[in-house]
Amino acid sequence: MIWETIAVAFGMFSAVPVPQPVWGEKNMRYALCAFPLVGIVCGLSWWAWAAVCGRLALPEVLRGAGFCLLPVLVTGGVHLDGFADVSDALASHAPPEKKREILQDSRCGAFAIIRLCGYFIAYWALCCALRPTAEALWKTGASFVLSRALSGLAIVSLPLAKNTGLAHTFAAGANQKRARVILTLTAMAGASALCWGGRIPAIGMFLAVMIVFWNYARTAQKEFGGISGDLAGWFLVRAELWMLAALVLCQYGEGLFT
Repeated sequence: MIWETIAVAFGMFSAVPVPQPVWGEKNMRYALCAFPLVGIVCGLSWWAWAAVCGRLALPEVLRGAGFCLLPVLVTGGVHLDGFADVSDALASHAPPEKKREILQDSRCGAFAIIRLCGYFIAYWALCCALRPTAEALWKTGASFVLSRALSGLAIVSLPLAKNTGLAHTFAAGANQKRARVILTLTAMAGASALCWGGRIPAIGMFLAVMIVFWNYARTAQKEFGGISGDLAGWFLVRAELWMLAALVLCQYGEGLFT
């Protein structure tokens, strides 16, 4: 049953090919708890790409492009879909009911395209600027785990916007009390892992993700009336962007004082 639970999480939140069991009460109970495992795969893919780039002496622009695209390849872009939908909904400045309708619209609006382009430019630039030391790669790997633990924790802890959709399916199928405990411990482990090596970058990354999480909870409640699957993806994309920005900023900031 553990493997089925992991397969449900990877089947929903990644593009990694795994056997797909029929979703049921038992394998859905802790599926969100397995969600951070996808983050480990993203972190390992960064380590592998960094090793290839070092071996072949590839230029920074190609190294950064690989770092930028690997999480998309691992996840299949599932979180970017939510990011795009929420971008369109927020840009509408409509009441919460209308915003929830926009999230259901399969069409991609102008603001979604604009903000996706802006996201990829920013993320690619940060990936190029990052100095891929062992410490930095460890911290980025931990950030992939931390963002997913917090995303899952929000789904089983915060009010939902509606009684349908994937967020509701995973929340309703979860053993919420135990899932909250497991995901909290996983988030704590991810935050602790950030502390390996330099403490200042760890503090910067942790503050960045907590500010994004606070904004996520506030925006979800105020603008949409609760959490949804699209909002969870919106949070995860922004959390990883800002944690990477904090890490790069700390790397270059340390250089100013050495």
